Amino acid sequence: MEKLRILVVDDESRMRKLVKDFLLKYNYDVIEAEDGSQALDLFYKDKEIALIILDVMMPKMNGWQVCKEIREQSQVPIIMLTAKAEERDELQGFQLGIDEYITKPFSPKILVARVEAVLKRSRQSVEDGILALGGIVLNKSAHVVLIDEESIDLSYKEFELLTYFMENAGIALSREKILNHVWNYDYFGDARTIDTHVKKLRSKMGKKGDVIKTIWGMGYKFECE
Repeated sequence: MEKLRILVVDDESRMRKLVKDFLLKYNYDVIEAEDGSQALDLFYKDKEIALIILDVMMPKMNGWQVCKEIREQSQVPIIMLTAKAEERDELQGFQLGIDEYITKPFSPKILVARVEAVLKRSRQSVEDGILALGGIVLNKSAHVVLIDEESIDLSYKEFELLTYFMENAGIALSREKILNHVWNYDYFGDARTIDTHVKKLRSKMGKKGDVIKTIWGMGYKFECE
């Protein structure tokens, strides 16, 4: 099986080595850039890059600028890796189209898990648009959900919510993250909006509604056998 290539962009050589060493252990091909300008040069030169891990604070061109330019050309998955932990920075990243946001310091194992999850979601989105987990089949293009081969009627937001849960199966999702991804970044709603939609979604899913687990004090997780 061909190795997936990941571009690691960080002006700190020790950070690049830490990330690279862990990714190599998990059989990824890794290339490096020490600043934003070099990152863009590699991005335009190498068409086999499957994912980019991108630092924010860098010389010549920062991560926001790099992300904005890449998003004008490509939907390649981007994980922002940064010491900036403020909410507005995280929201700015998602508004620019990043796929994940990890703050320093971090666990390399968690980083690898996020890389694998983002790549999995990316592969799913370019395949046939069908998600199938635990007897639940969701067809994104046809906007149809089958549970044990029986169709259920969902509203647009309920369908988007279930899609997001299934694309992130096994991952704990905060209410804020769900709100950002399903209700878009310009939506200034209350987290109770999510709870209300989850309650309705579970009800329509019948016994299968149990696959949406509540994580008290945080949010939800889609988990099935």
